[in-house]
Amino acid sequence: MSGTKAESKSKNPKKANLSDHSSIKHLLDESVSEIVKSRGYVENTRLSNLKLLIGAIVIIIALFAQFYNKKFPENRDFLIGCIASYPFYMVCFILDSGKYIIVNGILLVVSYTKEKNAILFTHPPVGAFSTGLVVSSKLPRFSDLYTLTVASADPKSISANKPVEFTKSVTQWFTKDGVLVEGLFWKEVDGLINDYAREPKKSK
Repeated sequence: MSGTKAESKSKNPKKANLSDHSSIKHLLDESVSEIVKSRGYVENTRLSNLKLLIGAIVIIIALFAQFYNKKFPENRDFLIGCIASYPFYMVCFILDSGKYIIVNGILLVVSYTKEKNAILFTHPPVGAFSTGLVVSSKLPRFSDLYTLTVASADPKSISANKPVEFTKSVTQWFTKDGVLVEGLFWKEVDGLINDYAREPKKSK
C-alpha cells in the first residue's frame, strides 16, 4: 500500500505558488485533512452545514429585499436598514408592524467562537475510546512558520487527550519549484497524530 501511495504522489505532485501565502497554506491544509482521514477519522460536517444553512437564510432575505413589493420612497427605511447593516454582514428588514428581524454577523460569531483556525473537525474513529479531533493551522503573513495543532473535539470528555502541536518552516516541505515533498510532510503530520494518541487522558 505504501508503494501505491508513493506512486500516486509521484504521478500527481501537489504544487503551490511559493510567492502566494494563501496557496501554500491551502495546499498544506488540504494535505493535512487527507492524512488525518487516512487514519480512520471521518470528517464532521455539522459546523459546515450550519454555515450553509445560515448562508441560505441570508440569501432568502436578500431575495426578499430584491423583490420587496414597495417602491421608492415608500421602502426608504427598508433600504437604509439593509445598506447600514452591510458592513457588519447584517441583513435587516423592517416590517410594517415596526418589528425588526435581524440576521446579524452570525457567520462571524461562528468563525470566531467555534471555527477559529480549525481546518478539520472529525468524528471519533469507529470502535475507539476517544473523541473526534479538531485540527487547526496557522501561517502568518510574511512568515514561513506553519503551526499545526491537533486537539480533542470534546475537551471536557474523559477520553480527551491533551492538545499537541508543532511549528516548522514550510521551506523544508517544498522544492524550489513549489512541489510539495509529500513523504516528508506526511511523516511530520502522522507523527503529530501519534503524539496526540500517546498523550495521557485528561483526569477529571
